[in-house]
Amino acid sequence: MRGKGTGSVTGEQFAQVNNPDPFAPPVWRSPVYRTPEFVIWIVQLVRLVWRVVWFVISHPLLDMAAGLVVLDYLNLGWLGLAATATLVVVIMIALWLRWPALFARLVTAPLRDAWRHFCYRRRWHSVMTITGLARPYQGRVLLPVLAQVEAGGAVDRVTVRLVSGQSPAEFADRAEGIAHGLGVHLCRVRPAAPGLIILELVRRDALADPIPALPVPDRVELVRLAIGRCEDGSPWLLRLLGSHVLIAGATGAGKGSIIWSLIRALLPGILGGWVRVWACDPKRMELSFGRDLFAHYADQAAEMVELLEAAVAEMHRRAADFGGRTRTFAVSVAFPFLVVVIDELAFLTAYQPQRDLRKRAEAAIATLTSQGRSVGVCVVGALQDPRKDVINLRNLFPTRIAMRLDESDQVDMVLGDGARDRGALADQISPLPEVGAGVAYVRLEASPDPVRARAGHVTDADIEDMAALVVAGGEGE
Repeated sequence: MRGKGTGSVTGEQFAQVNNPDPFAPPVWRSPVYRTPEFVIWIVQLVRLVWRVVWFVISHPLLDMAAGLVVLDYLNLGWLGLAATATLVVVIMIALWLRWPALFARLVTAPLRDAWRHFCYRRRWHSVMTITGLARPYQGRVLLPVLAQVEAGGAVDRVTVRLVSGQSPAEFADRAEGIAHGLGVHLCRVRPAAPGLIILELVRRDALADPIPALPVPDRVELVRLAIGRCEDGSPWLLRLLGSHVLIAGATGAGKGSIIWSLIRALLPGILGGWVRVWACDPKRMELSFGRDLFAHYADQAAEMVELLEAAVAEMHRRAADFGGRTRTFAVSVAFPFLVVVIDELAFLTAYQPQRDLRKRAEAAIATLTSQGRSVGVCVVGALQDPRKDVINLRNLFPTRIAMRLDESDQVDMVLGDGARDRGALADQISPLPEVGAGVAYVRLEASPDPVRARAGHVTDADIEDMAALVVAGGEGE
């Protein structure tokens, strides 16, 4: 076909001819040229050679092992090769028996990572395409790169390189589809670096079974008290020194598990006299069982307010003693670390019928939470309803823990805006005590992303044993 003022145009299907409208003008398209077949073969061969060379360069240990196998076979034959294989197996067994941790790090973990990488790789293309995360560009489909997989006992961490222009929010919006597509229970998205995210893929609930009370520690570290276990198997470490803790959870969520686990972790300091616990117990059921563990205990409204005001007075006394002398509080028997535990905090701040007591309680709590950290005073408060009209002081608690909540909006009220979108599904924690009691989401200091954890279950017998130790220590003095 020849155009005006142009030479001959060659190509295939450069005009639309199958148009049902006989009066429509033809739609002209660019010519389609056929690449010679030998060029395609050359390009594919170059690609294959490059991939082989890159594989050899990027796997030096595998290259070394393959080279040793070849040399062994060339010099010793099949018998030598069999003897070498037997020796390697014996060494592996000896390593597994003598140094199991080293064997897990060198052998088990890499094999598990490779297997999980293979499992996710098989589904990756289809999942990315169906969820709309694969992007078309210049006639090609750009796929987010599945870079690395770190397999855990219950949670796998998958590193993904994003396509240019993608954001972690796009993956967060499609997290549910990714989880179902990859065959896991839950997918959480964690930004790692520009253009890089980490998908936390929860394959099974590692916190479904109750955790027994942790052993009483030999020494107390106030900046990292072990009170339970995180979802990845690591210990749940909670900071008290220089912080305040707010625990929010519906009835039966297991707030007592966290409170008693904290007291259990503080027990050596209580026995040593350099940690003091003051307790407010409106229900007169939860904390009264271990009353001997507390330096001061109150269960009546007026007494509780007086206890809080006494803590404020102690705080001011310490500030007067330390002012101009030091900027860092040092725990000692003379100035013990003071933990004020308030069970059912809302009873004092919202539900207290006597207006005067309510105002005094709010003022005392606000003073302690705003000024107490620098002089070794920590407030641990527990409540059921985190709404602002119930507790308007929650922003004064640096450490906030969300246990089972009744509504999804309450998650952000406790942990901050966007916490639920980042995986803090506190409203989906099981109401069954044996499954969900003690399970919580918390923001750790190392990361703003919420972490799922479960506190140890401290039984009545454990509390009685702890109280007996304190009584015996007091009698010994």
